[in-house]
Amino acid sequence: MTTSQLLIAIGVGLVASIAGGAIGGIVTGGKALGNELAATMGAFYGPIGGFHGTLIALLVFYFLGQGF
Repeated sequence: MTTSQLLIAIGVGLVASIAGGAIGGIVTGGKALGNELAATMGAFYGPIGGFHGTLIALLVFYFLGQGF
């Protein structure tokens, strides 16, 4: 895996975690908070788990000899 591929994977992971957090926020808190606020909060807190999961997965690939 080249450096550019690594940066693309990190970027895609960040965007996917933001989108997933927004959708999850709407699903779980849309009725109580309103869809817009729930999506904003989900997009803010979504990367806390999702982005770090991407980094951990890339580290696992590195140590297994599959990447970098």
